[in-house]
Amino acid sequence: MSISGTIKSIQDTMREDVGVDGDVQRLGQLVWMLFLKVVDDRENELSTLALLEGQTFKSPIPEKFRWRNWAANDEGMTGDELKDFIDNQLFPALQNLAVENDDPRARVVQNVFSDAYNYMKSGGLIRKIINQIQKGFDFNKSKERHAFGDIYEQLLRDLQAAKNSGEFYTPRAVTTFMAQIVDPQLGESVLDPACGTGGFLTSAIEHKRENYVQTAEDEKILQNSIYGIEKKPLPHLLCTTNMILHGIDVPVQIRRDNTLSYPLISWGTDKRVDVVLTNPPFGGTEEQGIEKNFPSKFQTRETADLFMVLIIQLLKVHGRAAVVLPDGFMFGEGIKTAIKEKLMEDCNLHTIVRLPKSVFAPYTSISTNILFFTKGKKTEHVWFYEHQLPQGVKAYSKTKPLQLKEFDTLKSWWGVERDGFASRVANEQAWKVSLQDIIDRNYNLDIKNPHQVEEDVKDPKELLAKYESLEAEVAKIRQQLKTILDEALGQ
Repeated sequence: MSISGTIKSIQDTMREDVGVDGDVQRLGQLVWMLFLKVVDDRENELSTLALLEGQTFKSPIPEKFRWRNWAANDEGMTGDELKDFIDNQLFPALQNLAVENDDPRARVVQNVFSDAYNYMKSGGLIRKIINQIQKGFDFNKSKERHAFGDIYEQLLRDLQAAKNSGEFYTPRAVTTFMAQIVDPQLGESVLDPACGTGGFLTSAIEHKRENYVQTAEDEKILQNSIYGIEKKPLPHLLCTTNMILHGIDVPVQIRRDNTLSYPLISWGTDKRVDVVLTNPPFGGTEEQGIEKNFPSKFQTRETADLFMVLIIQLLKVHGRAAVVLPDGFMFGEGIKTAIKEKLMEDCNLHTIVRLPKSVFAPYTSISTNILFFTKGKKTEHVWFYEHQLPQGVKAYSKTKPLQLKEFDTLKSWWGVERDGFASRVANEQAWKVSLQDIIDRNYNLDIKNPHQVEEDVKDPKELLAKYESLEAEVAKIRQQLKTILDEALGQ
């Protein structure tokens, strides 16, 4: 059975349980189970590696609570015995795992289970789901680990269906492209301050491994360079699981917290990072009072705007960022204008990639852009690049998503920042706008491609009025012709 089919089968089983109410609870139930399976498979792998090196691997999870010892046997505990074990033994033990165990691995598990809950009432159905997970996924296999991205896509579609605002999947092609362009070096710290399920962080990890990791010491440096913060429990759990699957064995640097809930000035030089890769939630509103953490001219409750101010603060001098933002930020006025002015004063906003509307389908049809900037030098001009749909494609979709290879032309054009992108030339997809022109536009960055003839899209009321006017004109001409013919025939 396919991954999608397995997930659907598991969720169908959960629908039979009276304790699980709605998609969000079904997802919460599934992910803590998947987490324990992932951890156990990974620990099995680490134990084997330790034996080969003449060492012993010790799990922070007590023997009786490890997946292999209570879940893996498809004829193991079931019914009331299993339900009682999970509620009264497993959960209490894991929720207090780090109290007597200062192992960072124990803290990771405890943090995950502090937000987890067993909604299911039927021990028989729990056993059925455990068996489905056991047979459906083997995370010891690299192919299965890679396929976990497909599991995420399935889960996130369900999250979107459950109307969890702001939870949508950034296509892998986009996260990979952004990581490749920003090119985080081995020892550079990488942060996603709204990391969701960890797509940008996994792209950064893969980029570093492919280009810079050559020794065990390099791998240790990589492990200590990845940081993520996520406000919501379910995406945080998915991100933690994702990090373990991508070889970040002790992801203590993936915190569940609201990055915006601290005064801006509290992010001092000791907390600054080299690289930020993110797609902050947009269209959302922060709880009242959060805006007071920011200077008065930036005080708003719109999430994406606050994140932009924070990202500028978070970067070290010469730090680099790539951020996905909606069109609303580009043309927005008021506080958005103040933020764009600060961005271009404190950073070199050297490139804006304009993406087609359907890149984030089916999660949202909002038009989006990727802003690339480096802190420490004022913007002098901005290059715009319009990423166009492939020939013959009218829109991206779930079955025909954006592919990484489609960015090849853009990557060839990109050039290098250290020489001011001297190799760049304007073409049908690329154009340059000076800072003064942007100031004259009151920092409106919604600048259309001057090489494309834009269709003149009229207001529907205007079109209807014009149609009615033409119809009246035709009726008038028809009446005139009728009169002329009547007169002619009458003669």
